[in-house]
Amino acid sequence: MTNYSICGIDCNACKFKTEQNCAGCRSNEGKIFWGECELYQCNSQKQQEHCGKCLQFPCDKLKVWASKDNPERIDNLKNL
Repeated sequence: MTNYSICGIDCNACKFKTEQNCAGCRSNEGKIFWGECELYQCNSQKQQEHCGKCLQFPCDKLKVWASKDNPERIDNLKNL
């Protein structure tokens, strides 16, 4: 079963799962190994399951994150 983050990353396939022992943003309530995730906080404030549920999807913030790492995250969210 796939384990998607709030922003659409497949956590089971993410290199940081093993490299940083990252359990994913859902498990850590947005406080992951590199700091606090603003996308997680945004979804939490809106009481949404993930970014794909947002009326502004895909927002500029998500597009910026996807352009840096894991560009498949937007497609993953579309498929959810």
